[in-house]
Amino acid sequence: MGNRLFQEARRFVESAKTAGPGERDTAVAKAKNALSSAYANTTVAEQRQLQEMQQELDQIQ
Repeated sequence: MGNRLFQEARRFVESAKTAGPGERDTAVAKAKNALSSAYANTTVAEQRQLQEMQQELDQIQ
């Protein structure tokens, strides 16, 4: 099944990446919140993936 918070973070990041200009700020904020929530409850490997997702968000802001 996997880590629910990790999966939610991934979903929010993907949503932010495809959001239109009018929705982008809100989508990025939600994705960052999801990443933060997921980080404490993940394995080291998942934390690396979360860091990569964070970098992707930083690039679209």
